[in-house]
Amino acid sequence: MNYLVIKCGGSVFEALPFSFFEDIVNLQKNSPYQPVIVHGGGPLINSLLERLEVESPFVDGLRVTNSEVLDVVEMALSGSLNKQIVRKLHKAGGNGFGLSGIDGQLLTAVPAGENHSLGFVGKVSEVNSVIVDQIAGLGYIPVISPLGIDEQGQTYNINADMAAASIAQALKAKLCFISDIPGILVEEHGEQTTLHQATAEKIEGLIEAGIIKGGMIPKVRSAIEALGHGVPEVSIINGMAPDSLTEFTNGEKIGTKITLD
Repeated sequence: MNYLVIKCGGSVFEALPFSFFEDIVNLQKNSPYQPVIVHGGGPLINSLLERLEVESPFVDGLRVTNSEVLDVVEMALSGSLNKQIVRKLHKAGGNGFGLSGIDGQLLTAVPAGENHSLGFVGKVSEVNSVIVDQIAGLGYIPVISPLGIDEQGQTYNINADMAAASIAQALKAKLCFISDIPGILVEEHGEQTTLHQATAEKIEGLIEAGIIKGGMIPKVRSAIEALGHGVPEVSIINGMAPDSLTEFTNGEKIGTKITLD
């Protein structure tokens, strides 16, 4: 099956036009691509943690996660946002199937930080792609929240960009990061412009210069790692722009395409 993994952040999700979900359904019905959605949920998680007066600092774009934070993350991602996306796909005439990386041990996780410095933040060690194949084979659009589980049954919070990259690797799929900006922005002649193509070397230089920072760092580094493990193409595109997904799948010059060299 020709998969397209679409990663959608929580902040972007809240602002996406309904036509974006119609485009996903149209892709499944009328294109060679089978979409798979992986989503984050940062703003909702932040709001719930603030309401509960629970602190959760970030290190290099990754949320430090103790057991209390983990409960909130799971509630926000799997209990709320996942089902909102499934409902939107249904309203757009499609069939979404919501699940988390815990279900069926879809995402096997191991600790991401050294000596558990990030708490229950995980990275993906294995993807059970058979589950995705079976769901897609029944005509559904998989909608995946980025939680993982280890062999002892411990749940882990996984950065959604990293989870999407791991899933794309397992499916040998193109990977598309949905943003609310038209890609990586750089300054040229005093104006911001979209960098339509960026190599791994260029990206590391932009990180060192502080142009790429915060949550964009795990996004671009996940993209580079995915390209090194069989993902044929990774791009960052603006989900707010009409027909952006369609233009991407048609090979048009849109957003930032990330390459190894």
